[in-house]
Amino acid sequence: MNFAFVFSRAKYQTMRISLPLLQTFVIVARSGRMRDAAASMALTPGAISQRIRELEDYVGYRLFTRTQAGVELNSAGRSLFSAVDGSFQAIEEVVRKLESPSSRRIRISTMGSFAANWLVPRLSDFSRLHPDIEIAMETSSRVVDLKREPIDVAIRHGLGIYPGLEVAWLMAPEMIVVASPELLRSRSPVVTPADCLGLPLLHDMDRADWRLWFEALEVEAPLDLKGPSFSDDHLMVRAAVAGQGLALVRNVYASDEVRSGRLVSPIDTKWPTRFAYYAVSTAEALQRPSVRHFVEWLVAEAKPQAQLS
Repeated sequence: MNFAFVFSRAKYQTMRISLPLLQTFVIVARSGRMRDAAASMALTPGAISQRIRELEDYVGYRLFTRTQAGVELNSAGRSLFSAVDGSFQAIEEVVRKLESPSSRRIRISTMGSFAANWLVPRLSDFSRLHPDIEIAMETSSRVVDLKREPIDVAIRHGLGIYPGLEVAWLMAPEMIVVASPELLRSRSPVVTPADCLGLPLLHDMDRADWRLWFEALEVEAPLDLKGPSFSDDHLMVRAAVAGQGLALVRNVYASDEVRSGRLVSPIDTKWPTRFAYYAVSTAEALQRPSVRHFVEWLVAEAKPQAQLS
């Protein structure tokens, strides 16, 4: 069966295929994760899965392949995506153009942990300074496409390499390497960052922190680092206490275990400041005074903590 031929007709079949099903498919395809699509559409992951199943039943093909990180398009899915994504981009562009150029609403994308622990407690200060600017926040770990999605500012944790975008360094809160004493006694000594590769690694859900940490410290590491992943730092700490591997976590999450001796930090490496939080936006978005004010406020608000990093 020629998938391209079948799906080239999809844009003419929207009266037969429910538009919410196609919209859900496009958002899942862009993000690569059902959970992130659910957060973006204010639905449950179960509802997203149900919509994808309905669409697959209609077209008669599976559209996604499951991976450790989420889902990815298979050949049938890629054919359908190429047929319909352009139409959704055009709709999104028209909606953006219909909005008032002087709109004071700012759309922000950031990780849930950063929003809860740092950003949200400070937003009242921003509102006092700019009472006419409205904040709309999406919390998700997915990497949004700022050139294609209606997001004005994304706060990202990484190395600051975002080609074609405007980047403002915010802060580099330190993380520590911890492990159970029993695990370290049973393995080769851990003295340098490269030695960590000789032990099992415990990962964040996006499986990004260890890879970025090694890259920031100029340590050659495999692209596909093995080990279980966790959606919560506290769960990762529990796994480290149980001797399942090395964890790279914020020191606040492991402080009790380190004090009690259930965990130890085998290396004391200066934190690479380029592995940090960044405010990322497009040059076009920054032309709007409301977006520019928000980014400038973020940088100023982060400055005291940045000086401690």
